[in-house]
Amino acid sequence: MACKGYYLVKNGSAKSAFELRDVVFPSIAADQLEIKVTAFGLNYADVMARAGLYKECPPLPTILGYEVVGEVIAQGNDVQENWIGKRVVAFTRFGGYAQKVRTNYKAAVEIGEYPAGQALCLATQYVTAYYMAKVLLNIRPDDRVLVHAAAGGVGVALIDILQMANVKIIAKVGGRAKKSFLQNRGVKDIVNYKEEDYQLAVKRMLGKDKLDISFNPFGGGTFKKDFALMGAGGRLVLFGASEMSGKKWGLISMLNFARKMGLLIPISLVMSSKSLLGVNMLKIADQKPDTLQFCLNEVVALAKAGKVQPYVGQEFFHEQLADAHETLASGNSIGKIAVFW
Repeated sequence: MACKGYYLVKNGSAKSAFELRDVVFPSIAADQLEIKVTAFGLNYADVMARAGLYKECPPLPTILGYEVVGEVIAQGNDVQENWIGKRVVAFTRFGGYAQKVRTNYKAAVEIGEYPAGQALCLATQYVTAYYMAKVLLNIRPDDRVLVHAAAGGVGVALIDILQMANVKIIAKVGGRAKKSFLQNRGVKDIVNYKEEDYQLAVKRMLGKDKLDISFNPFGGGTFKKDFALMGAGGRLVLFGASEMSGKKWGLISMLNFARKMGLLIPISLVMSSKSLLGVNMLKIADQKPDTLQFCLNEVVALAKAGKVQPYVGQEFFHEQLADAHETLASGNSIGKIAVFW
């Protein structure tokens, strides 16, 4: 069955990177759902893929996209429950920038009338945050937690979940509008790294204490700073390398990025009693699909109960895909970016 989808055809500018083409699917697999897509979300991994910096990206031309909202219109023979006609949010292993998608039934959750834009937040952003904060870590109420990119999609989700745990949150942002946004969501300790060195600001906010947890999607030079801020029992969760984006990325730049990260000798983790944790949700999806399904069910339940408040920063029509990409890449966006057919 044919439909339209946006293919990433070359790396570079968003204005020339995508083409709307026909998509033809083979017969539906026994464990799959077919979804007529209403909207799809953008993620920073998409920006990295467009720049040619995301090694998980399939060979070009390919369709990006990790999550969709839409109506189930077909299902495979091994799917026991009747999904036809249900409105769902679903993960896609790429392929989300299309009018129709196929995905494993375990990657979808029924959402009823829940708003599409907010539902898109729940997939990649809130599932990533929930996995890190609730599955990977045993967060305690007295923990002191640094959230980088705190006004971004995952950052907002982390703030929501951490506020439920009553920890001390220090939010790092890159602008006054983002600071105001988080203040309106109840965050007290906020660092604008464009106005002051965030490492010095965090030290000032902690006083004699040390950092317990850092959620860091940047890597690069921030890695050393975070590691120095942590005390015994500290945990640095690295879930991206976005400091690489927006640059001409040759061998010299890659070596410079590695230099900024520094050399970590494993025995030093023992001696300092600190932990380094890496998170790649594509790997979790591939190797632990039941864990992904659990996290998605949990965040949808929290959202329906009003316990978390997903935030959609901007919505675009599909014809504005390039503008949506450039908005996300600019670093000026707040919350989730959603694209509607």
